[in-house]
Amino acid sequence: MSVWKRGCLVTVAFFALLVVVSWVVLGGGDLQTDGEITATPLDAAISNAREDRQRAIVQGSEGRVLFGDLHVHSTLSVDAFQWSLPLMGGEGVHPPADACDFARFCSQLDFYALTDHAEALTPRTWEMIRESIRECNAVDSESEQPDLVAFTGFEWTQIGTTPATHYGHRNVIFKDTGDEQLPARPIAAPGLAAEAMSDMNTITANLSIPFRAFPNEQPYNDVAAQVLEIARVDDCPEGVASPDLPAACREVAATPDALFRKLGEWGVSSMVIPHGTTWGFYTPPGYLYDKQLQAKHDDPKWQQLIEVFSGHGNSEEYRTFRAVEQGEDGPVCPEPTEGYEPCCWRAGEIIRSRCDNPLSEECDERAEAARQNYVRVGVAGHLTLPGTDVTEWGNCGQCTDCFDPSFSYRPGGSMQYILSRGNFDDPAEPRHATLGFIASSDNHSARPGTGYKEYERRKMTDARGASTEEWQKVLFGDPAKASRSVEISPESVSAKPPFRRVWLERQASFFLTGGLVAVHAKERTRDAIWQALFEREVYGTSGDRILLWFDLVNAATERVPMGSQIDFEGTPKFRVRAAGAFTQLPGCPDEVVEALGAERVDRICAGECYRPSDQRRRITRIEVVRIGRQMKETEAVEQLVQDPWLTIPCPAGAEVCEVEFDDPWYPSAGREVLYYVRAIQEPTPAVNAGLLRCDGDVCEPCYGDYRVPFDEDCLSMSQERAWSSPIYLTAP
Repeated sequence: MSVWKRGCLVTVAFFALLVVVSWVVLGGGDLQTDGEITATPLDAAISNAREDRQRAIVQGSEGRVLFGDLHVHSTLSVDAFQWSLPLMGGEGVHPPADACDFARFCSQLDFYALTDHAEALTPRTWEMIRESIRECNAVDSESEQPDLVAFTGFEWTQIGTTPATHYGHRNVIFKDTGDEQLPARPIAAPGLAAEAMSDMNTITANLSIPFRAFPNEQPYNDVAAQVLEIARVDDCPEGVASPDLPAACREVAATPDALFRKLGEWGVSSMVIPHGTTWGFYTPPGYLYDKQLQAKHDDPKWQQLIEVFSGHGNSEEYRTFRAVEQGEDGPVCPEPTEGYEPCCWRAGEIIRSRCDNPLSEECDERAEAARQNYVRVGVAGHLTLPGTDVTEWGNCGQCTDCFDPSFSYRPGGSMQYILSRGNFDDPAEPRHATLGFIASSDNHSARPGTGYKEYERRKMTDARGASTEEWQKVLFGDPAKASRSVEISPESVSAKPPFRRVWLERQASFFLTGGLVAVHAKERTRDAIWQALFEREVYGTSGDRILLWFDLVNAATERVPMGSQIDFEGTPKFRVRAAGAFTQLPGCPDEVVEALGAERVDRICAGECYRPSDQRRRITRIEVVRIGRQMKETEAVEQLVQDPWLTIPCPAGAEVCEVEFDDPWYPSAGREVLYYVRAIQEPTPAVNAGLLRCDGDVCEPCYGDYRVPFDEDCLSMSQERAWSSPIYLTAP
């Protein structure tokens, strides 16, 4: 046999072997199913006892307080699937059925909504979600007061690369569950989120991952199968009314007003809830909520609520600092102020620390170049300093005096800014957003209401990271430290896998167990919960089941609860009543273990359930926030936001904190004024409450990866709280 023929045979044999190996390793990805819901309702004695305790503590209170979570993802969302992978220390998939069982048995909520990212859903998975929600409700459908009410929803996940193009994320919730009462498809947003959901590199980083994981490659092939399923869905044709579009296409709305219009074409009962408005993980530096105060983007027919707190942090408080400022030639890096250091500035100081002579003119030039390189690429600025450890960035970009702030805080999207700022398209008639406050979890492992106990940081929060140093290098590379900043174009950032564009390592320290939405409802039914939500008679908590009532008590009408908007003349007088959450007993009730089985209790509840004792935590004080609404565009928001305007200590030893206050200034204000309250609970340990755990310039981040033991919960003391919806008053 000639050398040439022998070479050909070797080549053919090599490629044949490569095909066989590739088929064995890369073949056979399975698509997710909806899972199996436990067909047993929660024991009626448990669900009824929750309400009996609430009603007993405040005599004469209207209706009852029900707790829920309107922001939950299963692993049908690709980012959630990614975090479930072994290389990220994940537990494996959590399908929609897990959310139902968790809400019913583990957290024992009254209601929840499943809100997977619309950009990741296909016709198959959207039908799966709708059917799973119906099955969840069917478990206790014979009861007039069902143990759990489940709502169908999706998340519209819009991300702009500049402040002008960024609108942010919104959850869309539907009242009813029948096919004729729901849209035929979810409505996605274009842009970065859509790319992240369908980009293979988002999950696998490169094609070598299944080979590296062999013989445990199956989860990575399953992700690939899901991404391919998403990629095969064609975009819907433009210019066609939503109900007339093909059922199996991907519908897209680029802006909030387009989303509202499409929902209106369906004519079904729905609501839209913005969230993550200060979350700098994806929100461009310099972002302001201003354009979303236009009437077309703030339609009260759809948008009555906003999420003040979640497992991704607090978005309440306004501050004057900015991550970037606008100069004559574009964005520039501002200097640090007391309590705030921009990360672009820190980039310059990191480079300065690497100069042979930090005081030299050459080092000054390097530092200035580092600041501008960082500013140029927005949320991906950390990529301009390869090889930099998270600890070198200190506390930069964070609101150091805020309660549990969201990562890389953007105060121009805070609740206080949104409610004070006016829209002056018609200067004679400025308009303002009028919104109720809720909180939820934004959990990505199908676990609604994770804040009932502070435990299992890697399961009850979204803190994730590479499980080993080797996987860390595969995902993010292993660059050496550089003495100069790297100039990166926005175009080259866009070419990177989406998970490399954002600061995953640093963000892990900011994931919390999440919040809850509470409603004042006449009964535990779908209609009553929906009515309370749309009337804004709601409040949010940081996770504990704090009871809160906030009312205007001297109006002409008999009762003016939180969320109300009225014309009022005279001196307003308010009453606040609050009671702390029950302390928790270990483990799960016997009835829960019997219904779920010990294996499922361990799998989805992580061995612990909501299990209240008879003892309540103490509410230490009531903080009142007063905000004037802009009458002129030149009025400074920081002068209109008074936080706290009033602090009222709670009576010592009282189980219920009941206080009253009035405002003699209001009659002379001559403007719209809103009031809301915070009920502050005694300090208790909470997961990740220490955030980056900085003492001066020395930080000990609570990494989501191999550098922190898997069972380390990173507990720090926290003052859990509840935020009432505002009461909006207009003076004559």
